[in-house]
Amino acid sequence: MSAVKIGYARVSTKDQSLDIQIKALQRAGCKLIYQEKVSGVGRTRPEFEKMMQQISKDDVLIIWRLDRLARSTRVLLETVEKLEEKGASFKSLEEPWADTTSASGRLVMTFFSGMAEFERDLIRDRTDVGRRTALDRGVTFGRPAKMTEEHLKLARK
Repeated sequence: MSAVKIGYARVSTKDQSLDIQIKALQRAGCKLIYQEKVSGVGRTRPEFEKMMQQISKDDVLIIWRLDRLARSTRVLLETVEKLEEKGASFKSLEEPWADTTSASGRLVMTFFSGMAEFERDLIRDRTDVGRRTALDRGVTFGRPAKMTEEHLKLARK
């Protein structure tokens, strides 16, 4: 099967229209357009999931704007990574820098990926420092013990 331009259009509520997105995706040459009227906040997007299963090597996922695909940088990068694993590409019509079909677009996405990883490392470092500080103050983590010292003595007998 040859490469296909696949579009994804999403609006958040049933009252909103997909028309602008669909027309833009058609002008971009999308032969197949997955459409959804569902909030991007939720993790369940059935048409998105179906589309991600259908995408294959050399296909290009085209979206109108980034916020139609992902609500966070992390979700965007996870999606781009899944596409790369399949040998597919990604392109946003309104954000020309978000385009893994070009060398400069791949560079920008690599930069964002590196920044996201750097941010995760910083969060982990701050969390570790906070945890060590709390332990030094005598804070105990986890669920409180259900067994009292008396229960433990009884169990040891």
